[in-house]
Amino acid sequence: MPLWHGNTMLKRFYDWIISLSERPAAAVWLFCIAFAEASFFPVPPDALLIPMALGRPRRAFWFAAISTAGSVLGGALGYAIGFWLFAKLAQPIINFYHYHAAFVAFQQKFAQYGLWVILIKGLTPIPYKIVTIAAGAAAFNFPLFMVASIITRGGRFFLLATLLRLFGEPIANFIEKRLVLVTTLLAAGIVGGFFILKLV
Repeated sequence: MPLWHGNTMLKRFYDWIISLSERPAAAVWLFCIAFAEASFFPVPPDALLIPMALGRPRRAFWFAAISTAGSVLGGALGYAIGFWLFAKLAQPIINFYHYHAAFVAFQQKFAQYGLWVILIKGLTPIPYKIVTIAAGAAAFNFPLFMVASIITRGGRFFLLATLLRLFGEPIANFIEKRLVLVTTLLAAGIVGGFFILKLV
């Protein structure tokens, strides 16, 4: 289901984000949106990454790198908000986007699985701000959080860039409709890889 379903204002905002892909400073906007989405912004960087990668497929991996850098650094801000300003800032953000139920559910899983939740949830369309704020609120090991963020966000954006570069326009609609499936398969691969490393 599209992010803007049932929300005309958000749909217009989403369309404005997509229009940024045609501007000279599109790469700067991509970084800023990826940074902001990891802590408070409602629209994921995919909305800008996809048209940019389609328009300039040879630079798809560069755009993925920009998205990763912005998201990881923004994740550090989200962590800080959860760690130091949960009651004053994090809770109002969660309430504003009606993420309370999702945040509570994530906290329960986070308490049980820790690192694995960051790795898996960071790949999926769940708002990454929930992941970063919850990690900060739980005082999760910050260096480990940053490493996990690089792996999971990099995996997500580079997967999108690879698919868009290889298949172009035909894969774009599939990605938008089946993003959960695509990223879940990638998450399974990452978890399986760590499991194999433990056995070796």
